[in-house]
Amino acid sequence: MKAAVVTSFTAPLEIDQRDIPVPGPGQILVRLETCGLCHTDIHAAHGDWPVKPTVPFIPGHEGVGVVEQLGDGVTDRTVGERVAIPWLGYACGECRFCVDGRETLCEQQQNSGYSIDGAFAEYAVASARFAVPVPDGITSLDAAPLTCAGVTTYKALKVAKIVPSEQVAVFGIGGLGHLAVQYARVMGGRVIAVDVENPKLELARELGADHLVNAAEVDPVDAIKAVGGADVAVVLAASPRVFEQAFASLNRGGRLICVALPADQQMSISIFETVLKGISIIGSIVGTRQDLAEVFALHAAGRTKIIAEGRTLDQVNDAIAEVLSGKVLARLVFEY
Repeated sequence: MKAAVVTSFTAPLEIDQRDIPVPGPGQILVRLETCGLCHTDIHAAHGDWPVKPTVPFIPGHEGVGVVEQLGDGVTDRTVGERVAIPWLGYACGECRFCVDGRETLCEQQQNSGYSIDGAFAEYAVASARFAVPVPDGITSLDAAPLTCAGVTTYKALKVAKIVPSEQVAVFGIGGLGHLAVQYARVMGGRVIAVDVENPKLELARELGADHLVNAAEVDPVDAIKAVGGADVAVVLAASPRVFEQAFASLNRGGRLICVALPADQQMSISIFETVLKGISIIGSIVGTRQDLAEVFALHAAGRTKIIAEGRTLDQVNDAIAEVLSGKVLARLVFEY
């Protein structure tokens, strides 16, 4: 099979021919149809984070494809079923976090395309329990971004506990942000879209944003305060400065939802303002299998729209360069 492989954190990915993997007990073999390119894949390929993947490895955690083979003991998936392979590739199912519904906090978890090989390949093995069925009526091109960009922003807005009519500032309109705008509206929020690229802001307008802020042209904090401030600020841009701007834009009782993971991990905020204004700072890491099922159900019901462009796996390094340029409108998806 063809696969895009990280062999070094300082070298481009290599297109390699590998044997088709064999599913072990509790696993399935998936013939992939699509896989989205997430900024996390780029962080993984560059070794940006403190806990680094072990090279060589295959990135990719927005994989969608058809089950071709079942490993021993698999009874909850069937051959021919279409499934998604998300970031949460495995969790123990027994710790306090798994038991109470917070499986994304499991300390024994394995992550697709990071600690285990992912979906930048024509085939992948996955845990049968953590591969999520994709409903009929959703194309594989759409399902791929929903598998991470969708479930990540959906979960972030769920934990924000938006009250209808609250103002939600979305910092970073792209693969994740264009979905965050839509979920915030579904949950009753009025949306302030913040980015530095006018085409992305125009996309946000088309998707229902109430206010647009170009942070390259105006001070985003002043601009947000001019329209009433933010009750919730969701940060999807990988820059500590953006986190600080989002915090400063919050009203009393506001919630800062931290999603992006910059290579430079430090942000500076005022403890005084945090306490006196009653601000909550919340970290949100992807979503559970149930969250993803809800994301798929919303899309199947016509409540969300995916903006994506197809690429071939041979274009992986060019696609990464496109994403890093900031010019990609939303999501790039590899099609096999």
